[in-house]
Amino acid sequence: MRIEYLADFPDFIPTLARWHHRQWSHYNPGDTEQGRAERMRQDLGRRQIPTTFVALAGETLLGSASLVEHDMHDRRELSPWLASVFVAPTHRRQGVGSRLVERVVAEAGALGVKRLYLFTPDREAWYASLGWSLVERTSYMDHPAVIMCLNNPG
Repeated sequence: MRIEYLADFPDFIPTLARWHHRQWSHYNPGDTEQGRAERMRQDLGRRQIPTTFVALAGETLLGSASLVEHDMHDRRELSPWLASVFVAPTHRRQGVGSRLVERVVAEAGALGVKRLYLFTPDREAWYASLGWSLVERTSYMDHPAVIMCLNNPG
């Protein structure tokens, strides 16, 4: 398995947009797969914020994770964020998610980020096992959410 910039594999954008839309459309009412794909195309980057990474086995897409400026519209004071960590169901529990998170953390550290944030509705224990700390329990878009941080990433 390898972790690469999505910018180098733009043909995966439609698949990622479909996966992400199915997983998180309740956080973006009115959004579409096409709208999500267009934002992904606009946010392709390398060594910057925003940046998206993909996990690949050969030419097979396994998952993705992003480094973004903001991930919760009502928490603009917190920045930047680990976002959109997604692993295809057939590839879960194989370390793909951990590797994606590690790569985003390393990128944030290389960019001089001192504190990185994330929110999760249901993976608090998993992120804690990767070194993330609880910031706050809250709700987002009428769904329970936990905000976590990682100090001095990378």
